[in-house]
Amino acid sequence: MASVELCDVRKSFGNVEAIHGVSLRVEDGEFVVFVGPSGCGKSTLLRLIAGLDEATAGDIWIGEDIVNKMPPVERGVAMVFQSYALYPHMTVFENMAFGLKLSGTPRNQIEERVGHAAGILELSSLLSRKPRELSGGQRQRVAIGRAIVREPRVFLFDEPLSNLDAKLRVQTRIEVAKLHNSLDSTMIYVTHDQVEAMTLADRIVVLNEGIVEQMGRPMDLYRRPVNRFVAGFLGSPQMNFLSGTAMISNGAAGMQLSDESTVALPPEFGSEISSGGSVTLGIRPEHLSVGPDRDVSLSGRILLTEQLGDHSLVHLVLPHGDEVVMKVEGETKTRADDDIALGASFSDCHIFGDDGRAVGAKP
Repeated sequence: MASVELCDVRKSFGNVEAIHGVSLRVEDGEFVVFVGPSGCGKSTLLRLIAGLDEATAGDIWIGEDIVNKMPPVERGVAMVFQSYALYPHMTVFENMAFGLKLSGTPRNQIEERVGHAAGILELSSLLSRKPRELSGGQRQRVAIGRAIVREPRVFLFDEPLSNLDAKLRVQTRIEVAKLHNSLDSTMIYVTHDQVEAMTLADRIVVLNEGIVEQMGRPMDLYRRPVNRFVAGFLGSPQMNFLSGTAMISNGAAGMQLSDESTVALPPEFGSEISSGGSVTLGIRPEHLSVGPDRDVSLSGRILLTEQLGDHSLVHLVLPHGDEVVMKVEGETKTRADDDIALGASFSDCHIFGDDGRAVGAKP
């Protein structure tokens, strides 16, 4: 095992800079997830750590070593790709053992390592099968097993569940989490799926256009996003955003929406926003509820209701035209075209300035 540290790492492709001075540290034994939209640079960062691409500037440390000039084979990393990349003519055992055979590992050690990895991944009964005889989830486990037998210092996962159906994604995600617990290894995992990020990570790195927007524990990022991008990316359904103009009167804070209706804002923001400036109010769907007697009061007309079993999603349009989503537990009796009053508590509100940055610190 080893820590991984990036110090002002940059990567350019011709005149296009894809990674803009990223600095971060992954501790020894930590599970860190890089998450962000397509094209944000997360897979590029992973390839730089693996040595598949060369950094344009900056230093990459693995343990006590600067690895910028090291070839991939000497870095002590093992990478699991989105594509299983299994040899179709080889058995599961042969696929898992192939890299060890190439490196000249003695036969008895190969059998021991493959047997150990197969036991962890529940592949022991499948070692004689060919890839065509396996399910998608089993093939992905073989690809992970091929990485385990190398006994790397760092595991790198590049969207390994993207090719699986919804059920297999959940099952394999649990297996990856159990694998980390059993091996206690340093793991860096790339995904565009914020659910995978929230459930797997010790810490999440949110990337956007080659820049680290925020890094921290999953629930810290969920509860205290530093800007509107992070707030909108983490959470499903995403946070509701209402834009308007700040109003400050006798220390009381509020905002005027486009239809000239007003919404009260938490009092503590009165000293942190400027009257007449643009502000955005953010409220997560689960923090909205029916009832007029709330700190922040809204009214809306229901567009549709999604009954999802354990919870329901109510889609509404407000008088000024903005649409919001309210999440309620269990079944709801609300129906399309119903007019309802709804709102939220000040403690659940997020305020973003005209630069998109969060205003004030959440407790």
